[in-house]
Amino acid sequence: MGQVTIQERSLRVVRSPSVWVCGLLLGLLGCTALSMPARAQSPSDAWPSRPVRLVVPYAAGGATDVLGRLFAARLAESLGQPFVVDNRPGAAGMIGAEIAVRAVPDGYTLAFVPSAYAASLALYKLAWDPARSVAPIGIVATGPLVLGVHPSVKAGSVRDLIELARAKPGSVNFGSAGTGGSLHLAGELFLQLARVNMSHVPYKSEAPALNDLVGGHIQVLFASAIVMLPQVRAGKVRALGVTSAKRSPAAPELPAIGETVSGYDVTQWFGMWTAAAVRGDIVTRVNQALGRIVRIPEVQERLRADGFEPAHGSPDDFGRTMAQETALWTRVVKAGNIRVE
Repeated sequence: MGQVTIQERSLRVVRSPSVWVCGLLLGLLGCTALSMPARAQSPSDAWPSRPVRLVVPYAAGGATDVLGRLFAARLAESLGQPFVVDNRPGAAGMIGAEIAVRAVPDGYTLAFVPSAYAASLALYKLAWDPARSVAPIGIVATGPLVLGVHPSVKAGSVRDLIELARAKPGSVNFGSAGTGGSLHLAGELFLQLARVNMSHVPYKSEAPALNDLVGGHIQVLFASAIVMLPQVRAGKVRALGVTSAKRSPAAPELPAIGETVSGYDVTQWFGMWTAAAVRGDIVTRVNQALGRIVRIPEVQERLRADGFEPAHGSPDDFGRTMAQETALWTRVVKAGNIRVE
């Protein structure tokens, strides 16, 4: 397995003649500022005093992007500065994660991640230590994945799908948002507990995987309720069940997969973190803002309509959740002999 490494894109600023004089004056003032001794940031420094970048390590259109944009807009309202979503997909979320880890630790780069982050930590060999490089901020939502099949698949239940896969080992394929992500490992855990064999087809993110499910290019997909249920209601996908231990209030007609496959339980979560060196008061302020946001009735209504439950806890709570899930998925990766090609 190779290390995930990132190179940020360089930025080039072009000044027009109309702003040249202003630029000269600002440069002269800057010389005075440069002659003054540098002062370290302290908790009294105003934050945020400029736009904050929110790295979403997946492509636009998936659940992480949709929820990331929802919370970015609310954080902007709460904290008084724009929160700009920066989609950086690739390597099951690890490319965007490394960008956030290696950013200047001034609180102006945060990451919005799903439970796929913990799953990817179980598989990828990284050039940075997640336990020491990341400062958890807090979880904002939880919910199940939905197991969906293309309407051409002759399976009306989880039991039917298992029997079909057993009858033709390897002939049924299932998609994911990338090798090692939560969608992939949710499928892998299903295969291990149900003792069946299906072929894995990885995509760069959830949205293109769902598009290919709708188009019939893949047959099975574990995906977030927020993107799967609209396709189910439109008749383009048949849902067989949800991955949580109990049925979801968003789709109570769907059985929990665990009702058929004993011990199966996968709950998706979404949360925020930043680089470990970011000031603790900034982490606390963002955590408190998230707590206020998830208590807003309109936000709760939106989350539940999309198949999620509002959630909030301390940074330490989030850190423990990530550690526990990474341990779970490490066992699944080892049992399935899963590797990044």
